[in-house]
Amino acid sequence: MNTERPGEPEPEHPGERHPEPPAPPAAERPGAPARSEERGKPIGRRVLLGTLGLGALGVLTAPTAQRVMESFLAGASEKDPTGLTGLLPNGGGFRYYSVTSSVPHKNETNYRLTVDGLVDRPGHYTLADLRALPQTRLVHDVQCVTGWRVPATPFEGVRLSDLLDAAGVRSSAGAVRFTCFDGAYTESLTLRQARREDVLVALRMQDKPLGHEHGGPVRLYVAPMYFYKSAKWLSGITVTEDVRPGYWEDRGYDVDAWVGRSNGRDDEPTS
Repeated sequence: MNTERPGEPEPEHPGERHPEPPAPPAAERPGAPARSEERGKPIGRRVLLGTLGLGALGVLTAPTAQRVMESFLAGASEKDPTGLTGLLPNGGGFRYYSVTSSVPHKNETNYRLTVDGLVDRPGHYTLADLRALPQTRLVHDVQCVTGWRVPATPFEGVRLSDLLDAAGVRSSAGAVRFTCFDGAYTESLTLRQARREDVLVALRMQDKPLGHEHGGPVRLYVAPMYFYKSAKWLSGITVTEDVRPGYWEDRGYDVDAWVGRSNGRDDEPTS
């Protein structure tokens, strides 16, 4: 089944290509948000007071304290089965989520991105390979389906369409499936969505190399969709015949996740 909607926005041209620039660390859900939106759920008094205190601390001692807090929350979120760390604020505006208890770290020596499936030329990319390709920089708001938003966030990387063209997509293809080296997270796009000019295989964020907590060293970035579509810790791009629902779609989220036009939300578009 092809889940593409007839009203899907046409491709845009929101970025220019230029030699590799910069992005930072911290993270969100491995491209995913917390399971559904539970509004009004009570939290403990200690959690509330701690949240307020941390917010005040960020105002008084940023930016050094912000970096320390981001690092602490990112590490704690990987070992937090309760999800409570996702309630805590940080100066960067992001929240830290993972669907596994831990995620291995990848770097220059052991990172590989596989492109396979319904293609004529399957292959593998190292970080050096990806950095050697033409880079595109996009600046859009990041919108999580759970409600938080980070304005004007730069991402840089290789257009997904370039990797698909290099692989030689077969005529029978209709979708692209993404897998991640956390061993659990998956996502999908229709082939038309994947070929948009505002969909990147991102290596940089906020003008710094993409940190582990933000899904580095390489993540997917789908600018006009809710952030759960931008899968973190990207390890595989598989061209398929039909869309296969991803991790959060299997748990109730919309397959077509346009910001403001899906998941029962009316947020302002990000592009």
